[in-house]
Amino acid sequence: MSKKVGSWQAVGALVAHFRKQARLTQEQFAETASIHVDTVRSIEQGRLALQPDRAEQFDELLATKGALALLVERMPVREKVVQFAQSLVDHEQEAVSFLSYESLAIPGLLQTQDYCRAVFNCRYPAIGTETAEQWVNARMERQLILQRERPPVCHFVLEESILQRPVGGPEVMREQFRRILEYTEPIHMSFQIMPTSVTPHAGLGGPMVLLVTPGHERLVYLEVQSASFLVEDPDEVRDYELKYGMLRSQALSPRESVRLVHGLLGER
Repeated sequence: MSKKVGSWQAVGALVAHFRKQARLTQEQFAETASIHVDTVRSIEQGRLALQPDRAEQFDELLATKGALALLVERMPVREKVVQFAQSLVDHEQEAVSFLSYESLAIPGLLQTQDYCRAVFNCRYPAIGTETAEQWVNARMERQLILQRERPPVCHFVLEESILQRPVGGPEVMREQFRRILEYTEPIHMSFQIMPTSVTPHAGLGGPMVLLVTPGHERLVYLEVQSASFLVEDPDEVRDYELKYGMLRSQALSPRESVRLVHGLLGER
């Protein structure tokens, strides 16, 4: 059984314990909390992560003096994200260098909350609202690495088509464009746009994330659908580094990329 599932099972077991101490059945507690009894069951079984606002509500209803809210607050970031992305989060939190090529959506570290929510709302089959909000909150929490005293050096290559897909609608996209410009303004951050018309193209094999850890370990994270791979072999990592270097040479320059995004905002 995975560590992530085990962690939320432990939280759920504690919820069930406090509920029973309050002498409430699952049905009675669901009615008191104004939620469906299936939601209570899912949380207690560890199938649904307990969100911070829900934890505060449960603490109040069960008179548990903030115990559940504190437990959820202290839960490591990796426990809050979708399971197949945990290997990335483990290394992302301490990375000194982060290079990302994306072909379908804005990279997670640059996403606004509304854009992120819209991305999760596009998933098929659909995921529950509470699960989606948990993932959105976790992704926003991951972005805190950009606020570290010594943040990682970050570079992003984005396909031009990403900027043309109206995920969440025009206003969400405008806010997202502004976020890209804001987050990549510091000297240690930059981005480049890969024009749709460019050929040859070194990234047709798909997205990739290249990381360097404090211990000088060089890694590559690859993700497709609901599967992910962490490449650690030095020879394979070198090949991806060469690909990324070629992508940077084929994309618009950082200055041209900034100008393009300003143009999308009508700020030519």
